[in-house]
Amino acid sequence: MTTTEHQDPLIRAVMERDEMVRLLHSSHSTSAADARERVFGYLEELRTTQRYRLYRSLQHPLYPIFRKIQRIVEHPEIPQQATKAGRVIYVSNHKSHTDYIVELLVLDDHGIRPPIIAAGINLFGGPLGLIQRHVTGAIPIRRNTKDPVYLITLKAYVAEVLKEHDLFFYPEGGRSYSGEIKAPKTGLLHAAMQAEVPDGVIVPAAVAYDIVLEDRALARQGGTKRRQRPFTAELAEMMTLAVGFKTRAFVTFGEPIPLGDYHHESRRDVLDLAHRTRDVIGKLYKVLPTAIVATAMRPSIDRGELESRVDELLGRLRDAHANLAVRDAGQAIEEGVAALERRDILRVEGSRIRIRNRNLLRYYARTIQHLQPASH
Repeated sequence: MTTTEHQDPLIRAVMERDEMVRLLHSSHSTSAADARERVFGYLEELRTTQRYRLYRSLQHPLYPIFRKIQRIVEHPEIPQQATKAGRVIYVSNHKSHTDYIVELLVLDDHGIRPPIIAAGINLFGGPLGLIQRHVTGAIPIRRNTKDPVYLITLKAYVAEVLKEHDLFFYPEGGRSYSGEIKAPKTGLLHAAMQAEVPDGVIVPAAVAYDIVLEDRALARQGGTKRRQRPFTAELAEMMTLAVGFKTRAFVTFGEPIPLGDYHHESRRDVLDLAHRTRDVIGKLYKVLPTAIVATAMRPSIDRGELESRVDELLGRLRDAHANLAVRDAGQAIEEGVAALERRDILRVEGSRIRIRNRNLLRYYARTIQHLQPASH
């Protein structure tokens, strides 16, 4: 172990955790010395520093995008109170690269202490990687690795970070390419449970947009991520897509879920907590006019028939206790059709409305798929 490793109290604490001691003393196919070297390599990769006073300055190079996004928050008093009571782990669905800043700025807008954020390692290349590591305090996550040395090291590191910071992460393991809320992955959740911080809670969060900035890029991949692109390339594409772009971003917080009600050594408890959190996020998710119209549409439909179908859909959504953004079918059609027509997804021809981009329409319809019975 180097002098730097001796001097870093976080690294020392990670190395002293029981699971790390067991890892380095158990019989693996690799030698203990090799495993130790890999552990320290991973810890150096994970090491992060947050300088939150600089965080808001990140809006400025991205101003062409963020000036088009109106932030709307629901129930900010929940994280305000939760952070006063103890450690908070925010768990959110993941729609867009803009989530990372939109949701963190919503917290800052309301004077809530900044969490560390867990983000895919693809966001850490070049100058942007330096910002992530040394300003936002983001932890780079290798999402698809099966290496047990990495997974044990990651969980131990996150557990120790939680003793000093709140954490914000996306259990879907990446943006939803299909539009729907994906099944949760449990790695970071399990790490949060392992931390066993006193009075620790999960605060569920849901983010929803009228229009998602990268919708075309996401939908082109047929609902499934096919390849990993450098974030610099994706950022350049996002700047192009921001031309003519305007949307609202709804961030909704839900009641805290106490971590103490679940035990990290129980696989059943980990899964139960993951699915409970996903279900809560699904209920918090703001149902916007674009999603309602996309769900009710047919290839070509008269406005009167569309209103009837939307009215029926709203009845089902109310029965499901959905978090609706509209009062009635008229409002949903007026706002939803206009937004989808501007995005060139629908075309209005007199009293009839036609579909121009079926893939994108399906993307928005799937955003509320979890709130409807399977038969619909």
